[in-house]
Amino acid sequence: MRILLAGASGVFGRVLTPALIDAGHEVVGITRTPDGVRAIEAMGAGTVVADVMDRAELLAAVEGHHFDAVISQLTALKKPPMRNKDMDVTNTLRTVGTENLMAAAKATGATRFLTQSMIFGYGYGDLGPGRITEDAFFGPSPRRAFARHGEAMLRNEQIAFSEPGIDGIALRYGLFYGGPATNAYVEGLQAGKMPLVKAGTNSFVHLADAASATVAAVERGKGGEAYNVVDDAPAPFADVALEIAKDFGTKTPRTVPAWLTKPMPYLHCFITGRWIVSNAKAKDQLGWQPQYPSFHEGVHADARAAGIQA
Repeated sequence: MRILLAGASGVFGRVLTPALIDAGHEVVGITRTPDGVRAIEAMGAGTVVADVMDRAELLAAVEGHHFDAVISQLTALKKPPMRNKDMDVTNTLRTVGTENLMAAAKATGATRFLTQSMIFGYGYGDLGPGRITEDAFFGPSPRRAFARHGEAMLRNEQIAFSEPGIDGIALRYGLFYGGPATNAYVEGLQAGKMPLVKAGTNSFVHLADAASATVAAVERGKGGEAYNVVDDAPAPFADVALEIAKDFGTKTPRTVPAWLTKPMPYLHCFITGRWIVSNAKAKDQLGWQPQYPSFHEGVHADARAAGIQA
């Protein structure tokens, strides 16, 4: 397929773009900057220079092009969010940005549209011990402070599913680690900027596995469906960070009591909540299997790739 990819030069895009090309697809990445152009072209992809938040500019940039599929991997997050306001720009990308990308999909004849969603659309806090499937509630959290984030994720998926003749697919990713994402953890740990709370459980996915699931979804996903993209072994965030610290030989992060993070409500919820998410649907319908079933295998592989004996 000929694929228009928003977010091609981002942390995930730097893994997804080569995965799509290796699978035989032609990728054209959207970027606003000369640095973005260089990064995308270095991966063997083409570029369209436009701001996805400017619909007129985006449509002018893709005029005369044809794409079979459009993939949105839009995010404005450069570091882990601490407060609810840190999500505001990404929320706007998930609404206005997704609407503009859908307009580009219609204008270029695309018949598939994939969008980045997240497991946090199921809610914020302790979601219980059972495996969360795609049939669970997805949308604004009953916790008022977090409602706008779920509302933006729901609207993002609604836009993807909204157009007749375009098969819209939502990929509800878990927490990313792996490759450049693991490198970011390493930097934070080495700088002593990642205190840990031994609480909560989250669902993770290595970026390589997130990319392979995305390739499977663009090729075999069913229009109108959402898929959880997580590994097989939910774990506390602290366990993953400690494994990275051990394998990469960084400073051991200090452990703090959960109440100390309450002034940063998004972070507090994120590290004390419980998201135990099922990947059975992605395995069954997409024929996908995570290469790294748990963070243990994934972190060890990252350390080996970095030339560190893990």
